[in-house]
Amino acid sequence: IIGEKNKRNKSKLPRLEEYLQQRDYLGALTLLEFQKNIGEREEDADLSIGYCAFHLGDYKKAMEEYKSMTNKPECPAEVWVYLACALFFLGLYKEAEEAASKAPMSPLQNRLLFHLAHKFNDEKRLMSFHQNLEDVTEDQLSLASIHYMRSHYQEAIDIYKRLLLQNRDFLALKVYVALCYYKLDYYDVSQEVLAVYLQSIPDSTIALNLKACNHYRLYNGKAAEVPSCMSWSILWWFFIFIVVNVTEAYNLIQDLVPTTPQEYILKGVVNAALGQKIGSRDHLKIAQQFFQLVGGSASECDTIPGRQCMASCFFLLKQFEDVLIYLNSVKGYFYNDDTFNFNYAQAKAAIGNYREAEEVFLLIQSEKIKNDYVYLSWLARCYIMNQKGQLAWELYLKMGTSSDSFHLLQLIANDCYKMGQFYYAAKAFDALEKLDPASNYWEGKRGACVGVFQLILANKEPKETLKEVLTLLRNSGNPQVEYIIRIMRKWAKDNRVLLS
Repeated sequence: IIGEKNKRNKSKLPRLEEYLQQRDYLGALTLLEFQKNIGEREEDADLSIGYCAFHLGDYKKAMEEYKSMTNKPECPAEVWVYLACALFFLGLYKEAEEAASKAPMSPLQNRLLFHLAHKFNDEKRLMSFHQNLEDVTEDQLSLASIHYMRSHYQEAIDIYKRLLLQNRDFLALKVYVALCYYKLDYYDVSQEVLAVYLQSIPDSTIALNLKACNHYRLYNGKAAEVPSCMSWSILWWFFIFIVVNVTEAYNLIQDLVPTTPQEYILKGVVNAALGQKIGSRDHLKIAQQFFQLVGGSASECDTIPGRQCMASCFFLLKQFEDVLIYLNSVKGYFYNDDTFNFNYAQAKAAIGNYREAEEVFLLIQSEKIKNDYVYLSWLARCYIMNQKGQLAWELYLKMGTSSDSFHLLQLIANDCYKMGQFYYAAKAFDALEKLDPASNYWEGKRGACVGVFQLILANKEPKETLKEVLTLLRNSGNPQVEYIIRIMRKWAKDNRVLLS
């Protein structure tokens, strides 16, 4: 009776093949170890234990299992390549290469040696193993991963898309495609591809992280809030006004030999920042060359970072029409990006398109940028050029006493005078005269006050303004003041304008 019961229980145990078909490697490993403990070993049990441990990500256990097998005389020759794979995933590349060399030639061995050649930066061997790849799924996936690691994202996308056409149930490839588009900075395209995968696997950690990163780049940090979100972005565009720890950053990357577009961009950013901080033309020229190298390369010229690099290159060369060609091509991706808008508005203003520049400047929300003198001076100039001198004057009034406020006052005085907004030019020259009595600001103030008087005569300025003009003139001790005041008071008396 007991024997029959054991027989029935034994018949109910799942078979190893069933676990493997369902990719339940933990279940398969548990069964194998249970059978090993009770003395009922499957054929090739050690090989299966190593296989299951490897697919569970327990590479150390897989390595130990395969290594013990290689010590046995009856060990199959292909175990050496399995051992090499486990060593590779443990980061033991030299040991992996030694083990792989003991295995017979096979597609798996070729793929492994292909990846090892990449790890060792051995271009000659890499191309040799590349030539041995065939048009089969495993080899093509291996090739796509190498393209990705070498920043050849478009080539990787082409392979993944071709494989998806042949195998529509390979949903995981959509995550790889989405990641490639993310790396190319096509965040909206990445999001669309990712959405298809998330419909089937809504709790995928990798997919959710990538979705959050897309949201971060497309919208803002708040929209990207998910558990364990990784930020893969490099905030490099801020080089126009970066001022903190520039020298320290330069010392860190001075000996860096760039090999990827990101590293070239980083070198460009730091050299640009340092060049602007210390006024070094040499550093600015080096930065311009790095940006041009990335933006002009075949692999990066049509990517968003590549176009940003070309814009940066022309920005440093002060060729602002060319800057706008590149910025216009990517502005759809940066509508809410304050740093992009800051530089975009500067380029607009630099070519004299002050109306659009003003609109873009006012889109900026960052308090750090809005308190920066570069922002304030450009916005003030836009206001003045758009006949809004009062707004420029209000910008000055909000600033504390500093060298920046003095420079802004000079800008307002000169630009308002040039644009015929004499009232605010007179106020600015008057303030400058009080701050620096030794300088000859009287001539500008005199011209501006006379300009206001002319506008009043032409009925383009309220007559009541004359009273304040007289007050501004009395603030000066120049002997010409009394003569000008006498003429203005006579006109006011003749035209019944009250000055008291």
